[in-house]
Amino acid sequence: MGINILILSVGTRNKIVRYFKKALTGQDGSRLGSVIATDMSSIAPAIYEADKCYQVPRMTAPDYIEVIFDICKKEKITAVLSLIDPELSLLAKYREKFAALGVTVIGSDYALCEMSLDKMQMYEWLIRHGYRTARSYTDKAAFFSDVESGKISYPVFVKPVRGSASIAISKVWDKETVDLLFAHTDHLMIQEFLDGQEIGADVYIDMLSGEVVSVFTKRKIVMRAGETDKSVSFKDEKLFCLIEKFVKEAGYRGQIDIDIFEIGGEYYISEVNPRFGGGYPHAYECGCNHMDLIVNNLKGKSNPVNIGGYSEGIHMMKYNEVMIR
Repeated sequence: MGINILILSVGTRNKIVRYFKKALTGQDGSRLGSVIATDMSSIAPAIYEADKCYQVPRMTAPDYIEVIFDICKKEKITAVLSLIDPELSLLAKYREKFAALGVTVIGSDYALCEMSLDKMQMYEWLIRHGYRTARSYTDKAAFFSDVESGKISYPVFVKPVRGSASIAISKVWDKETVDLLFAHTDHLMIQEFLDGQEIGADVYIDMLSGEVVSVFTKRKIVMRAGETDKSVSFKDEKLFCLIEKFVKEAGYRGQIDIDIFEIGGEYYISEVNPRFGGGYPHAYECGCNHMDLIVNNLKGKSNPVNIGGYSEGIHMMKYNEVMIR
């Protein structure tokens, strides 16, 4: 029986679909299985890279999960993953129902997905466990008090507590703007502006052994719409050790993407996305093939540890392509 992988909410992530198709292609060109993709839009370009695609309702629709279950049954799906943050918790919530269909959810458990999506929960966890991170507040009065006492200064970021893709983030330079934003929108937080080198880490935690088996780190050069547009690979054993400690302590599984800042030689953990990040193609093209690691796990094989198995100084530069249908 083949390995059939269902990728949800693929959007413009064409490379991810291609990489999975390659992982399911033998050296002789034979196919070990199929890649099926979904999106709520019929003009999401990545769906047309898959072996088969489905247009589905918005993930908040009442019947959405039943539609996904039906696809799993029809296509004899082996494993499912999503490429957007809000859907990760949904998959984790129904992990047992997927398992009853013979489908493995590639991702972390529900509590971790929720913590990763909720930036205040993540902040509080990081502080409790002794990790450096940006000061964060949902209480304006506490923030203004800390400004007065010199514990934090402007500029700061005001953003949704639960958000992704850098949507609705404002860089704020004064109290009046903080008050204005909080008056017009609920569930906001204030986060310290970390003025340092932004770093992305693509990490794979073996779904069978629970070990961190692959880590790729890159310095971000240019960002666009919340995703890495240009970056350069680098290695630092101190950072690798920090990532291993953090990931194992938190308990993540499968693919995750970590945002980190380097300030004065110290590393600050900012956010975690328990999925493939927008900059993952950099890791893949440098030899960190996490699709193969996933396929090995789905075959019942644990992966050997290979942290930092790539070259430094390799640049990724994204550019636009066009698909015509």
